[in-house]
Amino acid sequence: MDIKRVGTQASGKGPADWFTGTVRVDPLFQAPEPALVSGASVTFEPGARTAWHTHPLGQTLIVTAGAGWVQLEGGLIQDIRQGDVVWFAPGEKHWHGATSTTAMTHIAIQEKLDGKVVDWMEHVTDEQYLKAR
Repeated sequence: MDIKRVGTQASGKGPADWFTGTVRVDPLFQAPEPALVSGASVTFEPGARTAWHTHPLGQTLIVTAGAGWVQLEGGLIQDIRQGDVVWFAPGEKHWHGATSTTAMTHIAIQEKLDGKVVDWMEHVTDEQYLKAR
């Protein structure tokens, strides 16, 4: 058994290469080998979001606070709120983040494939982010 005590893992700033706006990443767990799963709590301030990306084995988001938006490439922007659970299938190009006026926090859970959990791509433009809003 391994208990990760609150405050024992440092928060980090979401890197500008992968995020737009103010984002805080709090690591939650990285299961030891042979397990492949990891998780983090990610907080997006209003207007903040990920870049477009995919996950080789998919990703689950559990919204724990606030309101946000998610979008699959070619799809409509969808609203997400506290209590919602979102599944992105392996290889689905998507982004997620806060709305333009409300912060959002989610727990992100994903698995490694050949040592990778994510493939980062181009940033979501302001035009894409605010489309139909």
